[in-house]
Amino acid sequence: MSSFRTPAIFVALSLFAAPLAAQEIQEREIRAHIEFLSSDLLEGRGPATRGGALTEQYLAAQLRAAGVEPASNGSYFQRVPIDIVAAAPTSMRAVVGGKANATLRYPEDLVVWAGSPTERSGAAAPIVFVGYGTTAPEYRWDDFKNVDVRGKILLVLVNDPPAPRGEPALFGGVGMTYYGRWTYKFEEAERRGAAGMLIIHNTERAGYGWATVVGSWAKEQRMLPRDPNLPAPLGFRGWITEERIAGLLQQGGLDLTRLKRDAESRNFRPVDTGLTLDVAFTNTVSHLESQNVVGLIRGDAARDEHLLLSAHWDHLGIGPAVNGDSIYNGALDNASGTANLLAIARALANGPRLPRSVLVAFVTAEESGLLGSAYLAQNPLVPVDKIVANLNVDGGNVRGETRDLTVLGDTKSSLGPALAQLIAPRGMHMSPDAFPERGYFYRSDHFSFAKVGVPSVSIGEGDDFVGRPEGWGKAQAEDYTVNRYHQPGDEYSPDWDLRGAVQLSTIVLEFTRALAASREWPTWNADAEFRRALRM
Repeated sequence: MSSFRTPAIFVALSLFAAPLAAQEIQEREIRAHIEFLSSDLLEGRGPATRGGALTEQYLAAQLRAAGVEPASNGSYFQRVPIDIVAAAPTSMRAVVGGKANATLRYPEDLVVWAGSPTERSGAAAPIVFVGYGTTAPEYRWDDFKNVDVRGKILLVLVNDPPAPRGEPALFGGVGMTYYGRWTYKFEEAERRGAAGMLIIHNTERAGYGWATVVGSWAKEQRMLPRDPNLPAPLGFRGWITEERIAGLLQQGGLDLTRLKRDAESRNFRPVDTGLTLDVAFTNTVSHLESQNVVGLIRGDAARDEHLLLSAHWDHLGIGPAVNGDSIYNGALDNASGTANLLAIARALANGPRLPRSVLVAFVTAEESGLLGSAYLAQNPLVPVDKIVANLNVDGGNVRGETRDLTVLGDTKSSLGPALAQLIAPRGMHMSPDAFPERGYFYRSDHFSFAKVGVPSVSIGEGDDFVGRPEGWGKAQAEDYTVNRYHQPGDEYSPDWDLRGAVQLSTIVLEFTRALAASREWPTWNADAEFRRALRM
């Protein structure tokens, strides 16, 4: 159980009347922000693009108008260097040899991109199947078994190994650990000296279809400048459809179904598939900058402590056309969360002065791998050990009021129980993540701050919607994931019920005020991987 003493939170909260907070967040304000931020004018808010620059200026202007101070040496902008690497589709070669012979189609069969900002990418090497590509001593799991995979192309399964009936907590049970994230798999492949890696896509296990893979990766990629202390980069990174690789393995005398079953055991050892892969393509490389937009709501001078609120302003920009539309507007993801945070910032700046200061960060390049939040966490505007907690909003609830919240990270720190008690008087409760297997905790910006030790949560809508039948909310979320997530269809609708956005924003506002007025520090739970010592 958490050591966070929630009564102190409610002593602090009593300073701020809930009816006042409810009046401070206005639906029309949130709607206006969403409508502008998701308009075609901003061209999908791609970082280091014209639309991205317009977004940054809009956010800074809104903060200034609200009375929020600039947080970065007199500026609202923190420059984030980004390397942009765009593969030339016409240059793409992906040829399978060995026990099978085939030319793979891009992007129908596979999607690959550069592992580093270089003008030529690729690798030609044997393919080795390494199960889930995981080395996790705490779970007594090692998919590599000291097999030397240097210079090989690794083929891996998506997500974590499933938990068997006799060990239900293995790799978080039905939930996902960081080992299941594609970022970890690529990082582990680099540590092992691999030449390249392909992740086998499975819609059910990944939580999204192949169209999402294409929309996210068959386009220019953005990355932070590479740390020279890291291992050599992969020659390429990529995904391959399960259907295509299953057929190729079958030609080589291997059954993917059996390989997957074998990979569920600790006894699994890497399998030389007998296949080779020759991938090569050219890139256009540019070195540009985007910007985090960060404001400061100053608290008492005697308290050098900060709350950090965050939401990512970026989306995917202009990408492959779908039904004639190539602008990935990102209305729900994350114009809605950005709009919520703007409204919260205005309310905080014009409300009672708080003992703790509040940083309000609109971070860039989340869709490129949490780059803006990672840069802010690595280059903080105040010392990390002065940041009490991070509250993140990624998706602002456009479907109406709910009786519950889903909070990513609520079981990892004292923030979860404290928030549960805060919403209880509203007749609301916390619901567990409806899709724990998708690893959402590791897929949004709060994770960047958790990695450096800051107790962090991402606060979002639940699925128990007022006035809707049971199961409606989950069905709506699934429909969005299948048909609009990371696709041009994620567009603003005037029919959205933004009473849910007001409700969510008001809760985040009240929770921020309670945390900012408390003298206690939120703490990680004893079993949390990001735990740090309690500071008094």
